[in-house]
Amino acid sequence: ATKDWKGLRVMCKLIVQNRQAKVEVNPSAAAMVIKALKEPHRDRKKVKNVKHSGNITLQQVIEIAKFTRGKSMARNMKGTVKEILGTAQSVGCTVDRKPAHDIIEAISSGEITIPEYEAPAPKEAGAHPPAGGKKH
Repeated sequence: ATKDWKGLRVMCKLIVQNRQAKVEVNPSAAAMVIKALKEPHRDRKKVKNVKHSGNITLQQVIEIAKFTRGKSMARNMKGTVKEILGTAQSVGCTVDRKPAHDIIEAISSGEITIPEYEAPAPKEAGAHPPAGGKKH
């Protein structure tokens, strides 16, 4: 399940149902930004303090924001995109060949418009009816 994320730290959710374990990958925004940079895999034990100096497009940022919309605390999609741009800034990459903060300012001033998107409601894993057997 985590083969696609080799060399990156991602959070995994372990769902156990009827003694069967399923692994669900929940990547962080930073992991998705680094994956979008399409950098070669690295061994985290040997290679430390990597500078991610690549470039991603605003469209890729919007796709990442759509994926993380459910986890985001922002009221609207514009805020979620700004969260991802802030992550891109801290990772050290550029967006459309510009520093990420310039794009954030352009979104705030209204130069760049972000289409609204509402995340689907999260499905409950392993949801079962409330326990309420016989009462004596």
